[in-house]
Amino acid sequence: MTETQSAPRLAIEDLDVRFATDAGEVHAVDGVDLEVAPGEILAIVGESGSGKSVTARSVLGLLPETAEASGAVIVSGTDLVGLSQAQLRALRGEDVSMIFQEPSSALNPVFPIWWQLGEGLRAHRPKITRKEIRAEAVRALESVGIPDAAERIDRYPHEFSGGQKQRIMIAMALALGAELIVADEPTTALDVTVQAEILGLLRDIRERHGTSIIVITHNMGVVADLADSVAVMYRGKIIERAGVRELFADPREEYTQKLLAAVPHLGRNSAWDALEPARREALEQAEPVVVAKGLVIEYPGRMGRPAFRAVKGVDFEIRAGEVYGLVGESGSGKTTIGRAIAGLERTTGGSLSVLGHEMHGMREKTFTPLRRRIGFVFQDPATSFNPHLTIEQCIAEPLIVHEQQLGPAERGRRVRDLLEAVELPGRYAERYPHELSGGQRQRISLARALVLEPELLIADEPTSALDVSVQATVLDLFRDLQTRLGFAALFISHDLAVVDSLAHRIGVLFRGDLVEDGHGPDVLQNPQHEYTRKLIASLPVPDPVEQEKRRAAFQAEWGGGAAS
Repeated sequence: MTETQSAPRLAIEDLDVRFATDAGEVHAVDGVDLEVAPGEILAIVGESGSGKSVTARSVLGLLPETAEASGAVIVSGTDLVGLSQAQLRALRGEDVSMIFQEPSSALNPVFPIWWQLGEGLRAHRPKITRKEIRAEAVRALESVGIPDAAERIDRYPHEFSGGQKQRIMIAMALALGAELIVADEPTTALDVTVQAEILGLLRDIRERHGTSIIVITHNMGVVADLADSVAVMYRGKIIERAGVRELFADPREEYTQKLLAAVPHLGRNSAWDALEPARREALEQAEPVVVAKGLVIEYPGRMGRPAFRAVKGVDFEIRAGEVYGLVGESGSGKTTIGRAIAGLERTTGGSLSVLGHEMHGMREKTFTPLRRRIGFVFQDPATSFNPHLTIEQCIAEPLIVHEQQLGPAERGRRVRDLLEAVELPGRYAERYPHELSGGQRQRISLARALVLEPELLIADEPTSALDVSVQATVLDLFRDLQTRLGFAALFISHDLAVVDSLAHRIGVLFRGDLVEDGHGPDVLQNPQHEYTRKLIASLPVPDPVEQEKRRAAFQAEWGGGAAS
Protein backbone atom coordinates (compact mmCIF):
# COMPACT_ATOMS: atom_id res chain seq x y z
CA MET A 1 0.00 0.00 0.00
CA THR A 2 1.36 3.40 -0.96
CA GLU A 3 1.66 6.30 1.44
CA THR A 4 -1.19 8.11 -0.35
CA GLN A 5 -3.48 5.08 -0.08
CA SER A 6 -2.78 4.65 3.63
CA ALA A 7 -3.30 8.32 4.46
CA PRO A 8 -6.52 9.08 6.36
CA ARG A 9 -9.50 10.29 4.34
CA LEU A 10 -10.14 12.83 7.09
CA ALA A 11 -7.81 14.35 9.65
CA ILE A 12 -9.19 16.82 12.20
CA GLU A 13 -6.53 18.54 14.29
CA ASP A 14 -7.30 20.66 17.37
CA LEU A 15 -10.65 21.83 15.94
CA ASP A 16 -12.22 24.63 17.96
CA VAL A 17 -15.61 26.14 17.06
CA ARG A 18 -17.27 29.04 18.86
CA PHE A 19 -20.58 30.79 18.17
CA ALA A 20 -21.43 34.39 18.93
CA THR A 21 -24.97 34.65 20.38
CA ASP A 22 -27.04 37.31 22.12
CA ALA A 23 -26.46 35.45 25.38
CA GLY A 24 -22.68 35.39 24.86
CA GLU A 25 -20.14 33.09 23.29
CA VAL A 26 -20.94 29.36 22.98
CA HIS A 27 -17.95 26.99 22.86
CA ALA A 28 -19.43 24.17 20.74
CA VAL A 29 -16.29 22.18 19.80
CA ASP A 30 -13.23 22.21 22.04
CA GLY A 31 -9.91 20.91 20.70
CA VAL A 32 -11.15 17.88 18.76
CA ASP A 33 -8.63 15.52 17.11
CA LEU A 34 -10.03 12.82 14.83
CA GLU A 35 -8.98 10.62 11.92
CA VAL A 36 -11.02 8.44 9.56
CA ALA A 37 -9.23 5.78 7.53
CA PRO A 38 -10.11 4.70 3.97
CA GLY A 39 -13.17 2.45 4.07
CA GLU A 40 -13.78 3.08 7.80
CA ILE A 41 -17.25 3.70 9.25
CA LEU A 42 -16.95 5.97 12.29
CA ALA A 43 -19.93 6.70 14.53
CA ILE A 44 -19.90 9.93 16.54
CA VAL A 45 -22.32 9.72 19.47
CA GLY A 46 -23.36 11.99 22.30
CA GLU A 47 -26.32 13.95 23.61
CA SER A 48 -27.80 17.02 21.94
CA GLY A 49 -25.40 19.92 22.42
CA SER A 50 -22.34 17.67 22.69
CA GLY A 51 -20.86 19.13 19.49
CA LYS A 52 -21.19 16.08 17.20
CA SER A 53 -23.25 17.77 14.47
CA VAL A 54 -21.08 20.91 14.56
CA THR A 55 -18.01 18.70 14.11
CA ALA A 56 -19.68 16.91 11.21
CA ARG A 57 -20.67 20.16 9.47
CA SER A 58 -17.10 21.44 9.87
CA VAL A 59 -16.02 18.56 7.61
CA LEU A 60 -17.99 20.15 4.75
CA GLY A 61 -17.48 23.79 5.68
CA LEU A 62 -21.18 24.17 6.43
CA LEU A 63 -20.87 26.23 9.59
CA PRO A 64 -22.94 29.46 9.78
CA GLU A 65 -21.40 32.91 9.55
CA THR A 66 -21.71 33.34 13.33
CA ALA A 67 -19.20 30.49 13.84
CA GLU A 68 -15.51 31.10 14.42
CA ALA A 69 -13.40 27.99 13.70
CA SER A 70 -9.71 27.29 14.24
CA GLY A 71 -7.50 24.23 13.91
CA ALA A 72 -7.46 22.03 10.81
CA VAL A 73 -10.00 19.88 8.94
CA ILE A 74 -8.00 18.09 6.24
CA VAL A 75 -9.96 16.31 3.48
CA SER A 76 -8.07 14.84 0.51
CA GLY A 77 -4.98 16.76 1.57
CA THR A 78 -6.75 20.14 1.73
CA ASP A 79 -7.44 22.07 4.94
CA LEU A 80 -11.05 23.32 4.80
CA VAL A 81 -10.74 25.81 7.66
CA GLY A 82 -10.50 29.32 6.20
CA LEU A 83 -11.40 28.38 2.62
CA SER A 84 -13.73 30.62 0.61
CA GLN A 85 -17.21 29.43 -0.37
CA ALA A 86 -16.05 28.93 -3.98
CA GLN A 87 -13.16 26.75 -2.83
CA LEU A 88 -15.47 24.74 -0.55
CA ARG A 89 -17.99 24.17 -3.35
CA ALA A 90 -15.21 22.69 -5.48
CA LEU A 91 -14.53 20.08 -2.76
CA ARG A 92 -18.12 19.25 -1.87
CA GLY A 93 -19.56 16.38 -3.84
CA GLU A 94 -16.30 15.18 -5.38
CA ASP A 95 -14.22 14.77 -2.20
CA VAL A 96 -16.80 14.86 0.60
CA SER A 97 -20.59 14.85 0.65
CA MET A 98 -23.39 14.77 3.20
CA ILE A 99 -26.57 12.82 3.84
CA PHE A 100 -28.87 15.13 5.78
CA GLN A 101 -31.08 14.07 8.66
CA GLU A 102 -34.48 14.85 7.16
CA PRO A 103 -34.76 14.16 3.40
CA SER A 104 -38.23 15.71 3.23
CA SER A 105 -36.78 19.11 4.05
CA ALA A 106 -33.50 18.58 2.14
CA LEU A 107 -35.25 17.74 -1.16
CA ASN A 108 -36.90 20.57 -3.08
CA PRO A 109 -40.64 19.77 -3.48
CA VAL A 110 -41.06 21.70 -6.75
CA PHE A 111 -38.37 19.97 -8.84
CA PRO A 112 -38.34 16.38 -10.17
CA ILE A 113 -35.75 13.96 -8.83
CA TRP A 114 -33.57 13.89 -11.97
CA TRP A 115 -33.16 17.67 -11.82
CA GLN A 116 -32.11 17.57 -8.17
CA LEU A 117 -29.68 14.70 -8.73
CA GLY A 118 -28.19 16.80 -11.51
CA GLU A 119 -27.45 19.87 -9.37
CA GLY A 120 -24.04 18.59 -8.28
CA LEU A 121 -23.24 17.32 -11.75
CA ARG A 122 -24.00 20.72 -13.29
CA ALA A 123 -21.89 22.51 -10.65
CA HIS A 124 -18.82 20.34 -11.31
CA ARG A 125 -19.34 19.54 -15.01
CA PRO A 126 -20.77 22.72 -16.60
CA LYS A 127 -20.89 21.20 -20.11
CA ILE A 128 -22.94 18.16 -19.15
CA THR A 129 -26.10 17.76 -21.24
CA ARG A 130 -29.66 17.15 -20.10
CA LYS A 131 -29.54 13.67 -21.64
CA GLU A 132 -26.35 12.83 -19.75
CA ILE A 133 -27.81 14.10 -16.47
CA ARG A 134 -30.90 11.93 -16.90
CA ALA A 135 -28.74 8.88 -17.67
CA GLU A 136 -26.61 9.57 -14.57
CA ALA A 137 -29.78 10.02 -12.48
CA VAL A 138 -31.07 6.60 -13.59
CA ARG A 139 -27.75 4.96 -12.71
CA ALA A 140 -27.68 6.73 -9.33
CA LEU A 141 -31.20 5.59 -8.38
CA GLU A 142 -30.48 2.03 -9.54
CA SER A 143 -27.31 1.98 -7.42
CA VAL A 144 -29.33 2.63 -4.26
CA GLY A 145 -32.08 0.13 -5.07
CA ILE A 146 -34.91 2.38 -6.31
CA PRO A 147 -37.06 0.22 -8.66
CA ASP A 148 -38.20 1.47 -12.10
CA ALA A 149 -35.56 4.21 -11.94
CA ALA A 150 -35.90 5.25 -15.61
CA GLU A 151 -39.56 6.13 -15.03
CA ARG A 152 -39.28 7.46 -11.49
CA ILE A 153 -36.59 10.09 -12.11
CA ASP A 154 -39.42 12.33 -13.40
CA ARG A 155 -41.39 12.08 -10.15
CA TYR A 156 -41.36 14.57 -7.28
CA PRO A 157 -40.22 13.98 -3.66
CA HIS A 158 -43.76 13.65 -2.28
CA GLU A 159 -44.29 10.61 -4.53
CA PHE A 160 -41.65 8.58 -2.64
CA SER A 161 -41.78 6.96 0.80
CA GLY A 162 -39.52 8.10 3.66
CA GLY A 163 -37.07 5.25 3.06
CA GLN A 164 -36.96 5.91 -0.68
CA LYS A 165 -36.31 9.63 -0.09
CA GLN A 166 -33.39 8.69 2.14
CA ARG A 167 -32.06 6.45 -0.64
CA ILE A 168 -32.30 9.40 -3.03
CA MET A 169 -30.26 11.50 -0.59
CA ILE A 170 -27.62 8.75 -0.53
CA ALA A 171 -27.65 8.67 -4.35
CA MET A 172 -26.99 12.44 -4.37
CA ALA A 173 -24.07 11.97 -1.98
CA LEU A 174 -22.57 9.32 -4.29
CA ALA A 175 -23.27 11.10 -7.60
CA LEU A 176 -19.78 12.61 -7.95
CA GLY A 177 -17.87 9.72 -6.40
CA ALA A 178 -17.07 11.26 -3.01
CA GLU A 179 -14.70 9.10 -0.99
CA LEU A 180 -15.96 10.49 2.34
CA ILE A 181 -19.64 10.72 3.29
CA VAL A 182 -21.03 12.38 6.43
CA ALA A 183 -24.44 10.96 7.41
CA ASP A 184 -26.27 13.07 10.01
CA GLU A 185 -28.88 10.92 11.80
CA PRO A 186 -29.72 9.08 8.54
CA THR A 187 -32.29 6.74 10.10
CA THR A 188 -33.90 8.80 12.91
CA ALA A 189 -37.44 8.99 11.52
CA LEU A 190 -37.45 5.62 9.75
CA ASP A 191 -39.27 2.43 10.69
CA VAL A 192 -37.03 -0.43 11.83
CA THR A 193 -37.44 -2.45 8.61
CA VAL A 194 -36.66 0.59 6.43
CA GLN A 195 -33.82 1.52 8.79
CA ALA A 196 -32.35 -1.97 8.31
CA GLU A 197 -32.45 -1.50 4.54
CA ILE A 198 -30.67 1.88 4.73
CA LEU A 199 -27.97 0.49 7.04
CA GLY A 200 -27.50 -2.44 4.67
CA LEU A 201 -27.16 -0.01 1.78
CA LEU A 202 -24.49 2.03 3.61
CA ARG A 203 -22.54 -1.15 4.37
CA ASP A 204 -22.82 -2.17 0.72
CA ILE A 205 -21.54 1.23 -0.47
CA ARG A 206 -18.50 0.88 1.76
CA GLU A 207 -17.79 -2.60 0.43
CA ARG A 208 -18.28 -1.70 -3.26
CA HIS A 209 -16.54 1.67 -3.33
CA GLY A 210 -14.25 1.72 -0.29
CA THR A 211 -16.12 4.82 0.88
CA SER A 212 -15.35 6.21 4.34
CA ILE A 213 -18.49 7.12 6.29
CA ILE A 214 -19.03 9.26 9.39
CA VAL A 215 -22.39 8.54 11.03
CA ILE A 216 -23.86 10.99 13.53
CA THR A 217 -26.49 9.17 15.57
CA HIS A 218 -28.11 8.80 18.98
CA ASN A 219 -29.25 5.23 18.22
CA MET A 220 -26.78 2.83 19.83
CA GLY A 221 -28.35 -0.10 17.97
CA VAL A 222 -27.41 1.61 14.70
CA VAL A 223 -23.86 2.09 16.03
CA ALA A 224 -23.58 -1.61 16.91
CA ASP A 225 -24.95 -2.64 13.52
CA LEU A 226 -22.92 -0.32 11.26
CA ALA A 227 -19.80 1.19 12.81
CA ASP A 228 -16.21 -0.03 12.90
CA SER A 229 -15.24 2.49 15.57
CA VAL A 230 -16.95 5.00 17.86
CA ALA A 231 -16.08 8.49 19.09
CA VAL A 232 -18.03 9.69 22.14
CA MET A 233 -18.51 13.46 22.49
CA TYR A 234 -19.38 15.35 25.65
CA ARG A 235 -19.49 19.13 25.97
CA GLY A 236 -17.50 19.72 22.82
CA LYS A 237 -14.75 17.19 23.53
CA ILE A 238 -14.12 13.63 22.38
CA ILE A 239 -13.83 11.80 25.67
CA GLU A 240 -13.51 8.25 24.33
CA ARG A 241 -12.55 6.64 21.00
CA ALA A 242 -12.47 2.87 20.51
CA GLY A 243 -13.39 0.02 18.22
CA VAL A 244 -17.11 -0.71 18.33
CA ARG A 245 -16.77 -4.10 20.05
CA GLU A 246 -14.30 -2.74 22.58
CA LEU A 247 -16.46 0.25 23.45
CA PHE A 248 -19.66 -1.76 23.99
CA ALA A 249 -17.87 -4.49 25.95
CA ASP A 250 -15.77 -2.24 28.20
CA PRO A 251 -16.58 1.50 28.10
CA ARG A 252 -13.97 3.42 30.09
CA GLU A 253 -15.71 6.74 30.72
CA GLU A 254 -18.62 7.09 33.15
CA TYR A 255 -20.55 9.17 30.60
CA THR A 256 -20.24 6.40 28.00
CA GLN A 257 -21.39 3.85 30.56
CA LYS A 258 -24.47 5.95 31.34
CA LEU A 259 -25.19 6.42 27.64
CA LEU A 260 -25.17 2.65 27.04
CA ALA A 261 -27.15 1.93 30.22
CA ALA A 262 -29.95 4.22 29.00
CA VAL A 263 -30.59 2.15 25.85
CA PRO A 264 -33.81 0.07 26.06
CA HIS A 265 -33.33 -3.64 25.31
CA LEU A 266 -36.10 -5.74 23.80
CA GLY A 267 -37.27 -8.39 26.25
CA ARG A 268 -35.10 -7.19 29.13
CA ASN A 269 -37.54 -4.86 30.95
CA SER A 270 -41.04 -5.89 29.88
CA ALA A 271 -43.69 -3.62 31.40
CA TRP A 272 -46.13 -6.54 31.75
CA ASP A 273 -43.59 -8.80 33.50
CA ALA A 274 -42.73 -5.98 35.91
CA LEU A 275 -46.30 -5.70 37.20
CA GLU A 276 -47.30 -7.00 40.62
CA PRO A 277 -49.76 -9.93 40.37
CA ALA A 278 -52.52 -7.86 41.99
CA ARG A 279 -52.01 -5.04 39.45
CA ARG A 280 -52.12 -7.52 36.58
CA GLU A 281 -55.39 -8.91 37.80
CA ALA A 282 -56.83 -5.42 38.26
CA LEU A 283 -55.91 -4.45 34.69
CA GLU A 284 -57.38 -7.66 33.29
CA GLN A 285 -60.69 -6.94 35.02
CA ALA A 286 -60.79 -3.20 34.31
CA GLU A 287 -63.52 -1.75 32.11
CA PRO A 288 -62.38 -0.74 28.61
CA VAL A 289 -62.24 2.98 27.84
CA VAL A 290 -61.70 2.35 24.11
CA VAL A 291 -63.36 -0.46 22.14
CA ALA A 292 -62.85 -0.93 18.40
CA LYS A 293 -64.90 -3.54 16.51
CA GLY A 294 -64.43 -3.94 12.78
CA LEU A 295 -63.06 -0.37 12.68
CA VAL A 296 -62.62 1.01 9.16
CA ILE A 297 -61.07 4.37 8.29
CA GLU A 298 -60.90 5.37 4.65
CA TYR A 299 -59.61 8.46 2.90
CA PRO A 300 -61.66 9.53 -0.13
CA GLY A 301 -60.06 9.48 -3.55
CA ARG A 302 -59.09 12.76 -5.19
CA MET A 303 -57.96 13.87 -8.64
CA GLY A 304 -58.95 10.57 -10.24
CA ARG A 305 -57.25 8.41 -7.60
CA PRO A 306 -59.23 5.69 -5.78
CA ALA A 307 -60.10 5.88 -2.10
CA PHE A 308 -57.43 4.65 0.31
CA ARG A 309 -58.43 2.34 3.17
CA ALA A 310 -55.96 3.13 5.97
CA VAL A 311 -57.57 0.90 8.63
CA LYS A 312 -59.21 -2.34 7.55
CA GLY A 313 -61.66 -3.67 10.11
CA VAL A 314 -59.59 -3.91 13.30
CA ASP A 315 -60.68 -5.07 16.77
CA PHE A 316 -58.93 -4.02 19.99
CA GLU A 317 -59.55 -2.64 23.48
CA ILE A 318 -57.75 -0.24 25.80
CA ARG A 319 -58.66 -0.85 29.42
CA ALA A 320 -58.78 1.71 32.20
CA GLY A 321 -55.34 2.21 33.76
CA GLU A 322 -53.34 0.28 31.15
CA VAL A 323 -50.83 1.29 28.48
CA TYR A 324 -51.61 -0.18 25.06
CA GLY A 325 -48.71 -0.05 22.62
CA LEU A 326 -49.44 0.20 18.91
CA VAL A 327 -46.52 -0.55 16.57
CA GLY A 328 -46.06 -0.77 12.83
CA GLU A 329 -44.39 0.88 9.85
CA SER A 330 -45.28 4.29 8.46
CA GLY A 331 -48.56 3.97 6.61
CA SER A 332 -49.74 1.03 8.71
CA GLY A 333 -52.58 3.10 10.19
CA LYS A 334 -51.39 3.56 13.77
CA THR A 335 -51.45 7.38 13.80
CA THR A 336 -54.79 7.35 11.97
CA ILE A 337 -56.27 5.22 14.78
CA GLY A 338 -54.84 7.54 17.44
CA ARG A 339 -56.34 10.58 15.73
CA ALA A 340 -59.72 8.84 15.36
CA ILE A 341 -59.79 8.09 19.09
CA ALA A 342 -59.12 11.78 19.77
CA GLY A 343 -61.91 12.80 17.39
CA LEU A 344 -59.45 14.28 14.89
CA GLU A 345 -60.28 11.73 12.17
CA ARG A 346 -63.67 10.43 11.01
CA THR A 347 -64.37 6.70 11.01
CA THR A 348 -65.83 5.09 7.88
CA GLY A 349 -67.23 1.82 9.17
CA GLY A 350 -67.44 -0.53 12.12
CA SER A 351 -67.58 0.76 15.68
CA LEU A 352 -65.24 2.85 17.82
CA SER A 353 -66.35 3.56 21.37
CA VAL A 354 -64.29 6.13 23.31
CA LEU A 355 -65.15 6.76 26.97
CA GLY A 356 -68.60 5.33 26.26
CA HIS A 357 -69.19 7.55 23.20
CA GLU A 358 -69.66 6.03 19.74
CA MET A 359 -67.34 7.79 17.28
CA HIS A 360 -68.86 6.42 14.06
CA GLY A 361 -71.14 9.17 12.81
CA MET A 362 -69.73 11.46 15.52
CA ARG A 363 -71.25 14.88 15.91
CA GLU A 364 -68.81 17.55 16.96
CA LYS A 365 -71.17 19.12 19.52
CA THR A 366 -71.69 15.86 21.41
CA PHE A 367 -67.98 14.97 21.40
CA THR A 368 -66.57 18.35 22.47
CA PRO A 369 -67.25 17.79 26.21
CA LEU A 370 -65.37 14.48 26.01
CA ARG A 371 -62.24 16.11 24.59
CA ARG A 372 -61.29 17.43 28.01
CA ARG A 373 -61.03 13.79 29.17
CA ILE A 374 -58.43 12.96 26.46
CA GLY A 375 -54.84 14.19 26.37
CA PHE A 376 -52.58 14.11 23.30
CA VAL A 377 -48.77 14.11 23.23
CA PHE A 378 -47.57 14.93 19.72
CA GLN A 379 -44.45 13.52 18.06
CA ASP A 380 -42.78 16.90 17.53
CA PRO A 381 -43.55 19.36 20.33
CA ALA A 382 -41.57 22.08 18.54
CA THR A 383 -44.32 22.31 15.90
CA SER A 384 -47.24 21.75 18.27
CA PHE A 385 -46.48 24.79 20.47
CA ASN A 386 -47.26 28.38 19.55
CA PRO A 387 -43.80 30.01 19.49
CA HIS A 388 -45.28 33.35 20.58
CA LEU A 389 -46.66 31.95 23.86
CA THR A 390 -44.74 31.34 27.06
CA ILE A 391 -44.53 27.83 28.48
CA GLU A 392 -47.16 28.75 31.09
CA GLN A 393 -49.53 29.92 28.36
CA CYS A 394 -48.90 26.77 26.29
CA ILE A 395 -49.69 24.45 29.19
CA ALA A 396 -52.68 26.52 30.31
CA GLU A 397 -54.38 26.59 26.87
CA PRO A 398 -56.61 23.55 27.56
CA LEU A 399 -57.66 25.08 30.89
CA ILE A 400 -58.76 28.26 29.13
CA VAL A 401 -60.72 26.30 26.53
CA HIS A 402 -62.39 23.77 28.84
CA GLU A 403 -62.37 25.28 32.34
CA GLN A 404 -63.08 28.94 31.80
CA GLN A 405 -64.20 29.40 35.39
CA LEU A 406 -60.59 29.15 36.59
CA GLY A 407 -58.87 32.47 37.25
CA PRO A 408 -55.29 33.33 36.23
CA ALA A 409 -53.92 32.62 39.72
CA GLU A 410 -55.43 29.12 39.85
CA ARG A 411 -54.24 28.36 36.32
CA GLY A 412 -50.74 29.52 37.28
CA ARG A 413 -50.72 27.22 40.33
CA ARG A 414 -51.90 24.28 38.19
CA VAL A 415 -49.14 24.94 35.64
CA ARG A 416 -46.41 25.11 38.28
CA ASP A 417 -47.65 21.90 39.92
CA LEU A 418 -47.37 20.18 36.54
CA LEU A 419 -43.91 21.59 35.90
CA GLU A 420 -42.87 20.05 39.21
CA ALA A 421 -44.54 16.77 38.20
CA VAL A 422 -42.51 16.61 34.97
CA GLU A 423 -39.36 17.56 36.91
CA LEU A 424 -38.80 21.07 35.55
CA PRO A 425 -38.24 24.21 37.67
CA GLY A 426 -41.15 26.63 38.04
CA ARG A 427 -39.09 29.42 36.44
CA TYR A 428 -39.48 27.63 33.09
CA ALA A 429 -43.07 28.91 33.01
CA GLU A 430 -41.81 32.28 31.75
CA ARG A 431 -39.65 30.87 28.97
CA TYR A 432 -40.60 30.28 25.33
CA PRO A 433 -40.54 26.93 23.48
CA HIS A 434 -37.40 27.77 21.45
CA GLU A 435 -35.47 28.32 24.69
CA LEU A 436 -35.86 24.67 25.75
CA SER A 437 -34.10 21.51 24.59
CA GLY A 438 -35.96 18.73 22.76
CA GLY A 439 -36.31 16.66 25.93
CA GLN A 440 -37.57 19.65 27.91
CA ARG A 441 -40.14 20.46 25.22
CA GLN A 442 -41.36 16.88 25.30
CA ARG A 443 -41.83 17.13 29.07
CA ILE A 444 -43.82 20.34 28.53
CA SER A 445 -45.92 18.52 25.92
CA LEU A 446 -46.65 15.81 28.49
CA ALA A 447 -47.57 18.45 31.09
CA ARG A 448 -50.00 20.11 28.67
CA ALA A 449 -51.60 16.75 27.84
CA LEU A 450 -52.14 16.08 31.57
CA VAL A 451 -53.33 19.55 32.61
CA LEU A 452 -57.02 18.52 32.48
CA GLU A 453 -56.33 15.26 34.36
CA PRO A 454 -57.49 13.08 31.44
CA GLU A 455 -58.72 9.50 31.70
CA LEU A 456 -57.06 8.64 28.39
CA LEU A 457 -53.73 9.80 26.96
CA ILE A 458 -52.61 9.33 23.35
CA ALA A 459 -48.86 9.58 22.78
CA ASP A 460 -47.78 9.55 19.12
CA GLU A 461 -44.04 8.73 18.74
CA PRO A 462 -43.15 11.03 21.67
CA THR A 463 -39.51 9.89 22.00
CA SER A 464 -38.43 9.03 18.44
CA ALA A 465 -36.15 12.06 17.96
CA LEU A 466 -34.66 12.15 21.47
CA ASP A 467 -31.17 11.17 22.60
CA VAL A 468 -31.08 7.84 24.43
CA SER A 469 -30.46 9.37 27.85
CA VAL A 470 -33.20 12.00 27.34
CA GLN A 471 -35.51 9.31 25.97
CA ALA A 472 -34.89 7.20 29.09
CA THR A 473 -35.74 10.17 31.32
CA VAL A 474 -38.98 10.92 29.43
CA LEU A 475 -40.02 7.23 29.47
CA ASP A 476 -39.33 6.97 33.21
CA LEU A 477 -41.38 10.12 33.74
CA PHE A 478 -44.25 8.80 31.59
CA ARG A 479 -44.20 5.48 33.46
CA ASP A 480 -44.19 7.18 36.87
CA LEU A 481 -47.01 9.60 36.01
CA GLN A 482 -49.13 6.81 34.50
CA THR A 483 -48.73 4.70 37.65
CA ARG A 484 -49.53 7.62 39.98
CA LEU A 485 -52.39 9.15 38.02
CA GLY A 486 -53.86 5.94 36.63
CA PHE A 487 -54.80 7.19 33.15
CA ALA A 488 -55.16 4.76 30.26
CA ALA A 489 -52.74 5.35 27.38
CA LEU A 490 -52.32 4.56 23.73
CA PHE A 491 -48.58 4.67 23.04
CA ILE A 492 -47.78 4.77 19.31
CA SER A 493 -44.23 3.94 18.24
CA HIS A 494 -42.08 2.10 15.73
CA ASP A 495 -39.48 1.29 18.42
CA LEU A 496 -40.30 -2.18 19.77
CA ALA A 497 -37.85 -1.93 22.66
CA VAL A 498 -39.47 1.30 23.88
CA VAL A 499 -42.97 -0.18 23.59
CA ASP A 500 -41.89 -3.36 25.41
CA SER A 501 -40.56 -1.32 28.34
CA LEU A 502 -43.74 0.75 28.64
CA ALA A 503 -46.82 -1.06 27.32
CA HIS A 504 -48.79 -3.76 29.13
CA ARG A 505 -50.39 -5.00 25.92
CA ILE A 506 -49.21 -4.57 22.33
CA GLY A 507 -50.94 -4.48 18.96
CA VAL A 508 -49.04 -4.81 15.69
CA LEU A 509 -50.45 -3.12 12.57
CA PHE A 510 -49.51 -4.12 9.04
CA ARG A 511 -51.02 -2.21 6.13
CA GLY A 512 -54.16 -1.40 8.07
CA ASP A 513 -54.66 -4.87 9.57
CA LEU A 514 -54.07 -5.72 13.23
CA VAL A 515 -51.95 -8.87 12.89
CA GLU A 516 -51.02 -9.34 16.57
CA ASP A 517 -52.69 -8.33 19.84
CA GLY A 518 -51.77 -9.50 23.33
CA HIS A 519 -49.59 -9.04 26.40
CA GLY A 520 -46.14 -7.70 25.56
CA PRO A 521 -44.14 -10.89 26.24
CA ASP A 522 -46.63 -13.01 24.29
CA VAL A 523 -46.40 -10.79 21.20
CA LEU A 524 -42.67 -10.10 21.24
CA GLN A 525 -41.33 -13.44 22.48
CA ASN A 526 -43.73 -15.68 20.58
CA PRO A 527 -44.89 -13.74 17.49
CA GLN A 528 -47.45 -15.51 15.33
CA HIS A 529 -47.35 -13.37 12.20
CA GLU A 530 -44.41 -13.24 9.78
CA TYR A 531 -44.49 -9.45 9.72
CA THR A 532 -44.05 -9.29 13.51
CA ARG A 533 -41.12 -11.70 13.30
CA LYS A 534 -39.53 -9.57 10.58
CA LEU A 535 -40.12 -6.41 12.61
CA ILE A 536 -38.38 -7.93 15.63
CA ALA A 537 -35.51 -9.29 13.53
CA SER A 538 -34.98 -5.87 11.90
CA LEU A 539 -34.49 -4.07 15.22
CA PRO A 540 -30.75 -3.48 15.78
CA VAL A 541 -29.60 -4.39 19.29
CA PRO A 542 -26.93 -2.38 21.16
CA ASP A 543 -24.44 -5.25 21.11
CA PRO A 544 -22.10 -5.62 18.09
CA VAL A 545 -21.54 -9.36 18.58
CA GLU A 546 -25.23 -10.17 18.99
CA GLN A 547 -26.17 -7.82 16.14
CA GLU A 548 -23.83 -9.61 13.73
CA LYS A 549 -25.55 -12.91 14.55
CA ARG A 550 -29.01 -11.35 14.12
CA ARG A 551 -28.05 -9.87 10.77
CA ALA A 552 -26.85 -13.26 9.52
CA ALA A 553 -30.05 -14.92 10.78
CA PHE A 554 -32.17 -12.26 9.08
CA GLN A 555 -30.39 -12.80 5.76
CA ALA A 556 -30.79 -16.56 6.06
CA GLU A 557 -34.56 -16.31 6.62
CA TRP A 558 -35.59 -13.34 4.47
CA GLY A 559 -32.56 -12.39 2.37
CA GLY A 560 -31.55 -8.76 1.80
CA GLY A 561 -33.15 -6.19 4.14
CA ALA A 562 -31.17 -5.97 7.34
CA ALA A 563 -28.26 -7.76 5.79
CA SER A 564 -28.43 -6.33 2.28
